[in-house]
Amino acid sequence: MVSTLAPLLEQLREAKNSLTDAEAHRALTDASEGNGGGTEGRQVGEAFLQVRGLLSAVQEMGVVVKDIDRGLVDFPAVMDGREVYLCWQLGEESVGYWHELDAGFPGRQSLG
Repeated sequence: MVSTLAPLLEQLREAKNSLTDAEAHRALTDASEGNGGGTEGRQVGEAFLQVRGLLSAVQEMGVVVKDIDRGLVDFPAVMDGREVYLCWQLGEESVGYWHELDAGFPGRQSLG
């Protein structure tokens, strides 16, 4: 699953970054005064649709996106009879951590 998820999260981060890029927003604002956005408006719109589509694809895999910039995700799981999250982020080789539902990243504990 991680090998499938990693490229999606990288694409999601790139698409999100294009939405938050100050230069893109400045160009969009400048262009929108006369023509409704033109090329810049289309690029921002396409980036938004890409973010939405990638988020949907990840969520359909049963994955909860916690932080797009870090590529941080949780996987709902049952451990010792209670619901927990398995926790993984881009750059880690495999899912090696878990945490309580309300603990978040600071409460991560090793699976090993």
